[in-house]
Amino acid sequence: MIDTLSWITVYPEIILLVMACVIALVDLGVKTPLRGTTYILTLLTLAVVAALQAFYAMQGETVYGFGKMVVSDPMGNWLKCFACVALMVSMVYGRPYAADRDMLRGGEFFTLSLFSLLGIFVMISGHNFLVIYMGLELMTLSSYALVALRRDNATATEAAMKYFVLGALASGFLLYGLSMIYGATGSLNLNEVFQAIASRQVKHQVLVFGLVFIVAGLAFKLGAVPFHMWLPDVYQGAPTAVTLLIGAAPQLAAFAICMRLLVQGMLPLAIDWQQMLVVLAVGSLLVGNFAAIAQTNLKRMLAFSTIAQMGFVLLAMLAGVVNGHQFNAESAYGAAMFYVITYVLTTLAAFGIILLLARQGHEAEEIADLAGLNQRSPLYAGVMALSMFSLAGIPPLVGFYAKLAVLQSLMAAQQTSYLVLTVFAVLTSLLAAFYYLRVVKVMYFDAPQVGMPTAIVAGTDARIVLTLNGGLLLALGIAPGGLMTLCGDAIASLVKTLVN
Repeated sequence: MIDTLSWITVYPEIILLVMACVIALVDLGVKTPLRGTTYILTLLTLAVVAALQAFYAMQGETVYGFGKMVVSDPMGNWLKCFACVALMVSMVYGRPYAADRDMLRGGEFFTLSLFSLLGIFVMISGHNFLVIYMGLELMTLSSYALVALRRDNATATEAAMKYFVLGALASGFLLYGLSMIYGATGSLNLNEVFQAIASRQVKHQVLVFGLVFIVAGLAFKLGAVPFHMWLPDVYQGAPTAVTLLIGAAPQLAAFAICMRLLVQGMLPLAIDWQQMLVVLAVGSLLVGNFAAIAQTNLKRMLAFSTIAQMGFVLLAMLAGVVNGHQFNAESAYGAAMFYVITYVLTTLAAFGIILLLARQGHEAEEIADLAGLNQRSPLYAGVMALSMFSLAGIPPLVGFYAKLAVLQSLMAAQQTSYLVLTVFAVLTSLLAAFYYLRVVKVMYFDAPQVGMPTAIVAGTDARIVLTLNGGLLLALGIAPGGLMTLCGDAIASLVKTLVN
C-alpha cells in the first residue's frame, strides 16, 4: 500500500499530467489561430505548478516516496520551479512565431511541451535508475516530436531525424552504463548504489566500465564535446520556438541527472568521473568557442556557445571532491547550479529577440539580420546586448558572477591542476568575447539591411516579459546574493543526505 507521503512527493507531477490531458481535450474545441484558450490554460497550469514547487522548496525538507524511487528535495524543487518559469517564458515568446508558421493547427505545441516538462520533472525527482531513465525518454520523445512539428519543412524534418538517431544512441549508452552499475551493485536505488560502491566490495573495473557509458550519455544531454554533434544542426534546423524549448528547461534537467547519478549515486567514484569531466570540459571550451567564431548563423553560433557554456558547468562539477574530501562540494556544485539557472535565463532573452524579429516568411537567423537593430528599437537592441554581454561574462551582468563563482570554486580546491584549468577557462572566455561582441557591433554600428521593416511588431505579453528578462540579467548581476544563497542551501541539503 502506498502511503500519503509518497503522493505528496508527486503532487506537482500529477497536476501537470492531469492538466496536460485536460488541455489536449479542451483544445479540440478551440478554433482561433493563436489558440488563446489553450495558451491561457497552459500558462495558468505552469504558474500553479511553479508556485507549488517553490512552496515545497522553501520548506527545506527532503522527502522520499514510493520506496525511495522518487525524492522531493530543495534542489529538485527549485530546478523544477525554474523549469516551469522557463517554459512559461518560452510559450510567451514562441506562440506568435508558431502561429505564423502554421504550427498551431492543433494543440500539440502546448501539450507536447507540457509532456516534455513532465519528463523533466520525473528526471529531476528520480532516485532510481529506472525512474530517471523513464523521465529522460518522456522528455526526449516529446522533444523529437516538437522539432518535427513543422511537417512541411524539410530542414526541420532533417533536424528531427538527426536528433532522434543520435539521441537514441546516447540513451543506449546511458542505459547500458546503468545496467552495468546495477549488475555490479545489485540495486537501482541511488542510496544503495552509493553504499555498495563506498563499501569497496564491488570490482572497481566493472564500475568504471559502466561509468564511462553513463558519462557519455550525460555528455550528450549536456551537449559536451565530443558528444556535441547533434546540437548545432538541431538548433539551426528546428523551428526557433522549438529551439528555445529544447535549449532552456532541458538544461536544468541535464544538470539534475548529473547531480543525481554522479554525486548522489557514485560520489565514491569521483576520482574516476572527474578525470572524464576534465576532458569533456576542456574539449567543450575549445571546440565550442573556436567553432562559434566561424559562424554567421545566429542560432548555430548560440549552439556552439551552449557547448562552451556547458564546459564551465563541468568545471564546477569536477571541483566538488578534492583528494577524496568533500569540503568544496557545496560551493562547487552550488556554483554549477547557479551557472545553469543564469545561463537558461540569458538564453531565453537571446532567443526571445530572435523570435521577435522573425516574421511571416522570414527567419531572423543570420547575424546580419540584426544589423541596425538599435535604430529600429533601442529597447530590443539593449536586451540583446545585455544577453551577449552576460554570456561573455562582462560585469556587472549575471554571467560575470556565474563565471566568477565557478572560477572561485576551482581556486578553492588549492590544486595546481585546478589552477591551470582556471587560467585556461579565463583565456577561452576572452576568446568567446569576440563572437559575442560581434553581435553587439552589428546591432549598433552596421546599417540596416535594405527592405528590413522599421517597425517591430510584438504582443504586449512578449514585450513585458522580454523587458523583465533583460532587467533580471542586470539585477542578478548587481545583487546575485539571493539566488546564490538559494543554490548553496539547496546543494547543502543534498550533500547533507550523503553524509547521513
